[in-house]
Amino acid sequence: MRALLAALALRAGHPASVAELADDVWGDDPPQDAPAALQALVARLRRALGGRDTVHAAATGGYRLAAARDDVDLHRFNHLAAQGDRELAADPETAARTLRTALSLWRGPALADLAEPARTAHAAAPEARRSAVLRRRIEADLRGGATAPAELLPEIEALVHESPYDEPLRAQQLRALRAAGRPADALAAYERTRRVLADGLGTDPGPELTALHAELLRPRPPQAPPDEPTADTVHPPEAPRGNLRPRLNSFVGREPELASLHDDLTRLRLITLTGPGGSGKTRLAEHAAAAHPEPGWLVELARLDHPAAVPGAVLSALGLRENSLVARETPAPTAATDPTTRLVEHCAHRSLLLVLDNCEHVVEAAAELT
Repeated sequence: MRALLAALALRAGHPASVAELADDVWGDDPPQDAPAALQALVARLRRALGGRDTVHAAATGGYRLAAARDDVDLHRFNHLAAQGDRELAADPETAARTLRTALSLWRGPALADLAEPARTAHAAAPEARRSAVLRRRIEADLRGGATAPAELLPEIEALVHESPYDEPLRAQQLRALRAAGRPADALAAYERTRRVLADGLGTDPGPELTALHAELLRPRPPQAPPDEPTADTVHPPEAPRGNLRPRLNSFVGREPELASLHDDLTRLRLITLTGPGGSGKTRLAEHAAAAHPEPGWLVELARLDHPAAVPGAVLSALGLRENSLVARETPAPTAATDPTTRLVEHCAHRSLLLVLDNCEHVVEAAAELT
């Protein structure tokens, strides 16, 4: 009887033929006299629903449920889903509420009481629409800001597990991680996505993912709305956003180290990376610095052979010296020209991230400076 009710509700407002109902109710194993068996089943359903007027016999044969389409959860779900789609561009918070209401109408698999193969045929479109609506609800939550991005990540990760090659879904994951203040995790997720696409499909990430990756490597600080320009307005040049060079090849792996560095950078002012030569310390430090919200500045110390030149090398990296060549020996500085004093004055009211690379041979001078 539940199968018959589901078959009739699926066509609410429209009659269903005896053959259609027999396929939906009994599938490949119908009774010997399907029309008579269906008639008896309809009589039982009418009694359960409260009377003969609940299921009408169609003049052309078959039966029709006496219900409007919005009385049926599936059709109401479709109506709310379409409404949420229209609201998404202009009012994401309202769209999120509408789509959440639509999803709340689900109680399990679609049309679970129908017989096979009818259930699979009828349920394919509603199940696909349900998945699409869930993704749009997550998108609405990300845009609206009423739900914390971190709360959306478990849903997104479950969907990624189900559809590992879905690039728009992977892009949602990166944006949610970035919005949750986890840019290093977002970069690590991009690398996993790149490997999955390469290993499974032999392709590279598409334009949306590639653009997101570039944004993660060069995060922009939030900007206040500009004042109304006037004729006398003078706009100072924008401060440089570090000197880290973009790499032509991808950074693969090292997710645990990146996550640890990201966590340490939120708590500590000084971090030391150690390891054998050629183990990738510089690349790891550059990648972590690129994901940090503050400007990252790489200071190359390998060419120095005098500890006193360390402050000057940092000044050169920051673009504070007219001549970027580092002197091997310098005369005794005055208070006005002392590199350390200039660095202190420059950094006193700024937030930035210095990467002192290859400092082992001048480690004492580097330690004193930091």
